[in-house]
Amino acid sequence: MAPSPLLPIDAAQARLLALAPAIPAETVPLAAAAGRYLRAPATARRTQPAADLSAMDGYAIRFADLPGPWQVIGESAAGRDFAGTVAPGEAVRIFTGAAMPGGADTVLVQEEARRDGATLHLAGEGPTRRARNVRARGLDFHEGDSLGETGAALTPARLALLATGGVGEVSVSRRVRVALAATGDELIEPGSAGAGLPESNRLMLRAMLADLPIEIVDLGILPDRLDVLTRAFADVAADLLVTTGGASVGDHDLVRPALEAAGAVIDFWRIALRPGKPMMAGRRGDCAVVGLPGNPVSAFVTGLLFVRPLAARIAGARDPLPRATLATLGEALPANGERTDYIRAEQRDGRVYAAVIQDSSMLATLARATCLIVRAPHAPAAAAGDMAEILVIA
Repeated sequence: MAPSPLLPIDAAQARLLALAPAIPAETVPLAAAAGRYLRAPATARRTQPAADLSAMDGYAIRFADLPGPWQVIGESAAGRDFAGTVAPGEAVRIFTGAAMPGGADTVLVQEEARRDGATLHLAGEGPTRRARNVRARGLDFHEGDSLGETGAALTPARLALLATGGVGEVSVSRRVRVALAATGDELIEPGSAGAGLPESNRLMLRAMLADLPIEIVDLGILPDRLDVLTRAFADVAADLLVTTGGASVGDHDLVRPALEAAGAVIDFWRIALRPGKPMMAGRRGDCAVVGLPGNPVSAFVTGLLFVRPLAARIAGARDPLPRATLATLGEALPANGERTDYIRAEQRDGRVYAAVIQDSSMLATLARATCLIVRAPHAPAAAAGDMAEILVIA
């Protein structure tokens, strides 16, 4: 089989995300929605704050009555509103978060007030404008406002927003079923006796996806046998099947023929990427399929760039791709070749330093790395002090 042309990363990501199968939505209580993605817009069912509130401890007054004095006629605390109305020359003792009494429009903070029994005097500069130290009704949002569009991540902050907006349940995608399979006769389970190579990619990918709303279907370690691989791939019930190893063109690289024998259609294969060139993607019915290289660093990089974004897209994420940021190089880098290079690096003292050895089998280098330096195809040599794109990984 003739090798296909190397596909640029952005094109590969776009084609991969287009392979995401549609999965059903479900309605869950807000308390069970952390880490999920909205399948329908969420709107506020109440206004926040529901009334004008004091932003400080002090006294609710009429701005027109400055500089005082005032007669203190009562108290307003959070959850215990003052029932009356503030008339000219009157004030109400008020606490942070308490509702402003009718007639009052400004809060005189307690540090600028002096009490003489029921008489209140100005003891400082006082508020310089009407509504000073008051949180206006609807300052945060109003009933009917959007609190989250379709595809928005239900982060801790957004969950708090929805709860405050009176939302008790949300529509989200059901959890994504992700099947993981490692292939190779040389592999053994971690901690097992024997002279084989302990398999690490399934564990690594599971951890990489742990914060997403997924369920793992672990297919274990599969041998280099076409019949076994084909049967395993044909029988799996999942939304996303991820294999590691056997994705190249050697005599024992059987993943592609096994996938095709199981009914999969491969959309693309071989990416203009280092490490991780021999990656493939396709569909088998309603299941997206991604075949990753067996080298653990290659599997990590392709997992970060392709598997995690695809799992998030299936789960309903609107913008699932990792976002690069800029950093200052701590040392020079040579010119790059035809593939986008993801270089393991560490951040120290405000700069990034590439690991000396970038062999894709070296997990110790990956474990020490805090970021990946992104080098575009044919990028010219870079000097210390130049800016570079990075993906933060730790």
